[in-house]
Amino acid sequence: MMVQGNLLALSLAHWAVASQTGLIAGILAAAAITISRVSKRWVVSLVLGVTTAIVDFFVHPGMFESVILEAVLTGSGAAILSYLVGMALHTYRARRAAQA
Repeated sequence: MMVQGNLLALSLAHWAVASQTGLIAGILAAAAITISRVSKRWVVSLVLGVTTAIVDFFVHPGMFESVILEAVLTGSGAAILSYLVGMALHTYRARRAAQA
């Protein structure tokens, strides 16, 4: 979200901010999910998305029109990616178990 789709604009500074956001959000989301013992894929994705949005808001200022818009879009992207990866892993494991 920081480079608005222009991958050529990625710099070490972008990578540093994205890594910091991802690491902090991942640790906080993992802790919250572990403590609450949630296993539903959509809840895990939602927790990760909200946590990512909050951390992104505080780690760096938004570059879009609204101050919070970039954080919300980043959190939404994280939630969607999390859900899709979870679905893909579930499908892969189910197919693998059916073949065994």
